[in-house]
Amino acid sequence: MNPLDMMVTDLNAEYMGLSRLSLMENAGGCLARHISSIAGTLNPSPERLIIFTGSGGNGGDGLVAGRHLLNYGHGVEIFLLNHPRNFSSSQSQSNYLILENMSAYAPGLKINHINDSRDLDEFKIKDLDNSVVVDSILGTGIEGKLKEPSRSAIKLINKISGTKIAVDVPSGLNPLNGKIEDLAVKAHYTITFHKAKTGLHLNSEYTGKIRVCDIGIPEQAELFLGKGDFLRIKKRNPDDHKGANGRILVLGGSKDYTGAPALAGLSALNTGADLVYVVCPEIAALPLKSYSPDLIVRGLEGEVINEGMVDDILEMAHKVDCVLMGCGASQDKKTKKAFNSILEKINKPLVMDADALNLVKKDIVKDYEDLIITPHSSEFNAFFREDVDFKVDLEEKIKVLKTITPTIKGAVLLKGKVDLIMQQGEFRLNKTGSPGMTVGGTGDCLAGIVATLRAQGIPIFDAGCLGAFINGLAGEMAEKRYGPNFTASMMIQFLAEAMQY
Repeated sequence: MNPLDMMVTDLNAEYMGLSRLSLMENAGGCLARHISSIAGTLNPSPERLIIFTGSGGNGGDGLVAGRHLLNYGHGVEIFLLNHPRNFSSSQSQSNYLILENMSAYAPGLKINHINDSRDLDEFKIKDLDNSVVVDSILGTGIEGKLKEPSRSAIKLINKISGTKIAVDVPSGLNPLNGKIEDLAVKAHYTITFHKAKTGLHLNSEYTGKIRVCDIGIPEQAELFLGKGDFLRIKKRNPDDHKGANGRILVLGGSKDYTGAPALAGLSALNTGADLVYVVCPEIAALPLKSYSPDLIVRGLEGEVINEGMVDDILEMAHKVDCVLMGCGASQDKKTKKAFNSILEKINKPLVMDADALNLVKKDIVKDYEDLIITPHSSEFNAFFREDVDFKVDLEEKIKVLKTITPTIKGAVLLKGKVDLIMQQGEFRLNKTGSPGMTVGGTGDCLAGIVATLRAQGIPIFDAGCLGAFINGLAGEMAEKRYGPNFTASMMIQFLAEAMQY
């Protein structure tokens, strides 16, 4: 499992109501059972179990394991590499306090407080031999050069002749690619949680034998969107210049429909895009400009988008990071020809919504991987030329879509009470939203959000997932403020707040 996906899943389990303290207890308990089992196979039996703990969640897992191992009758010595007040995990702090309260009378327990690397020098290697040594220092968030006293502790662990067990990943090993940028614990066993991280299978020299602990995270924590998915959004760089956080081209609007591209563009801006260009027929340009001075509107000759505009549109598309096509474009035959002509030549991340789904030939985009379509049920049937009955239950709907959506390489975001995002058989589900979002324009908002997220470098599938979650959150916030009778324009005001959820 990708380490980022694991961190997302961990937070999403909490979002579903499963506390991180419970997960840590499950992890530490399972870890202790494996450690005790391994220790029982050794001859001679180890004199004690030594646990090196860091300040994060990985260290907390080790502390819980130490408590369980005491109950199993093992002698446990803990090397605490950070002062408890500096723990980055409140769950780890709680579990340390339990051990501290026990320590007044716990004959098998010894806790060594390591303030800096010099404190490790007094421990003689020979005094630590014939032990099982547990590396619970660093978890999946490792990057760059190691800091003290963690670095010295890893060097000490590698010098000890006893059996070494790493918790989740060997400290110092990159859990994504298995590489070691500085130095790492050379483990005989790695006890990892929920699923093995991708890097563990790429460096067996350091991981040793891999065992996986089921810590009670339900499958739904991987399937349903949650606040953990915000980890996929990159933090802004203070040195960024204008346009670095996404340039969007919205291609839409017509004589009778000017609101849709404006809603899409404003949603893109409120989700973090730096620049939003709207290309529309000239007759729609003035109304579009009146919605907001933040939109850069360019009107081209005609009442609808037509083939005469294609060259100008392709030139503008070359300058942006993502193109959104379809909002308010109408279903005119001229627009159909223009859209299909553009799609035969364009090579940009692409979001297709609304009218584009009725006009574009599926065969033109079937091999377009960097594409997401955002249909409601009737638009889905129109695009795929199907007649799916969407009144079936969610499980049946997923089965049906798994047979249809792989006919394109891009992603599909099917809007509904539970949004379904799917690409080549992989799928996620989103439950955020409000009954008030049946009002016109909220789908245009969603398309603009997804376009921004893709323009910021998030893969198209993840952009669709996050877009659905954020759009639904904004709808929930709007309902909380106004009740169920709000407009898409009112909902847009909550997008920035939803991004900080």
